[in-house]
Amino acid sequence: MTEKFFDKIYGVSSPEATQDMYDKWAASYDAEVADNGYATPARVAKALAKHLPDHSATILDFGCGTGLSGLALRQAGFSQVDGMDPNTEMLSRASEKDAYRTLIPIDLEDETPIPQDSYAAIAAIGVIGTGAAPASALHTLLKALPKGGHLGLSLNDHALADPSYERALCEWLDCGAALLVFKKYGPHLPGQNIKSNVYIVEKK
Repeated sequence: MTEKFFDKIYGVSSPEATQDMYDKWAASYDAEVADNGYATPARVAKALAKHLPDHSATILDFGCGTGLSGLALRQAGFSQVDGMDPNTEMLSRASEKDAYRTLIPIDLEDETPIPQDSYAAIAAIGVIGTGAAPASALHTLLKALPKGGHLGLSLNDHALADPSYERALCEWLDCGAALLVFKKYGPHLPGQNIKSNVYIVEKK
């Protein structure tokens, strides 16, 4: 029987343990999320496409994993998508999909892994939250965007239960450094009875 990981990933507390788990999960990740009706990639991609009419703009799929989010972005009409992830096993799986212009490994020790002003939009789909990237990653992404750039992200129920994640977003919104142009709560992993907020944020 194939090992299941959903019951384990939200309890992981260190970056090292997280990467080890994703190493083990890479081969079965697509099948397990499909079995649970993974809806968030399409939700973020469609919302981002609506608020970023130039579908030829270069998009970064941050934390691209096995490439499901890249496929969703391509299906939403974006033609220039780069993927970035810290896990080499996940990147190997992503390389098998016809979704990306290029794939870039993330050095977790690098505080500025994204070249400044290189992307019109960044997608962080199922990336920031418990068992994944910390709330501080949101600052990294918004800092890397140019003025007028868009961030499409999701926070699932586990992340929403921890106020630090939305607080990080509000630090940008409350001072006017960014504008929330879309927010909607909806399905994330129906098979796990988990929902998520999808956000589109424009940097000012």
